[in-house]
Amino acid sequence: MKPMMIALASALGLAATAAPAQTGNLGGAINDNLGRPDYGVCRGIDARCFHDWNRPKVSQHHILLFTRTAGPRHANLGPPLGAGLNPPLAEANAVHKGMLALAAKNSWILDYTEDLNVMTRLDGYSAVVFFSTSRDALDDDGKTALRQYMRAGGGFVGAHNAFGTMYNWPWYEGLLGGANYYDHGLHRAGDVVVVDRNDTSTRHLPARFAFKDEWYNLVPFPTNVRFLATVDEKSWRQVPVETFSPPPGGLPRRPPGPTMPRATGSHPGHGVFHPVAWCQYYDGGKAWLTTLGHDAGDFTQDGSFSGAAEFQRLLEGGLKSVMGIEPFCM
Repeated sequence: MKPMMIALASALGLAATAAPAQTGNLGGAINDNLGRPDYGVCRGIDARCFHDWNRPKVSQHHILLFTRTAGPRHANLGPPLGAGLNPPLAEANAVHKGMLALAAKNSWILDYTEDLNVMTRLDGYSAVVFFSTSRDALDDDGKTALRQYMRAGGGFVGAHNAFGTMYNWPWYEGLLGGANYYDHGLHRAGDVVVVDRNDTSTRHLPARFAFKDEWYNLVPFPTNVRFLATVDEKSWRQVPVETFSPPPGGLPRRPPGPTMPRATGSHPGHGVFHPVAWCQYYDGGKAWLTTLGHDAGDFTQDGSFSGAAEFQRLLEGGLKSVMGIEPFCM
């Protein structure tokens, strides 16, 4: 960032414009020497980072769900989608069907796609959702469109492996809260703990609820965000380590873990403060993030998957807040 811009931001009191040094980072000492990432935008929890341009009121909110994977693909996404907007779904496209049900409940219109051509036309959407995308899921045109969408006051929701996406694009890392996926531990049950009951996405949730996920570890650790929920690592249930077996009739995949004895350290986890949901203003827009969302059961309605109802309320509140239906990141 240019010195004149830094001076101007300081004069305006926008401390969130540049990420601070990470000494004392809530993610622990592992983050202390990662440098000072500066994403070159106004970001943080100060509403002055939002571009509140005049925009027409909408009678019905439209959401775009993007699930393209250019690398690993989570099972709850089901098979890759066909070209265009809203192609036919298979039974295993659990995320898409779950999001359609959530939209219908609220009288929203949800479009879904994995087509890069669609991702250049974002202006008509109240929210853009990246749900378990992976690796380089956007091309240059899509990256430009997403950035211009946010600069015009757009709303972004990133769920689960949205954190395993666009690793080499610093602007996107900033959009996630200055954070990125590093690795995860065992897929197991644990307790989600709400740490901010005032937000639209959390105020209707219990203080603690059981859930099952992979519990992503993050490097860098989020900065300049409002933390909404964490996982209590002490609540993790012990489970046997799964052995690898290819899915019957499924696509071949690499077995998990290293192919030779580890020579480098593994992520130690986040200890007493392990966030799973947060929000921030970013480059003119609103961003609401969660690392949760690994299982197809997250969208069940019958109570068979512990925490599914709470996860859906969390996600629903995040969408309402970025779309301006209810207050954002309060």
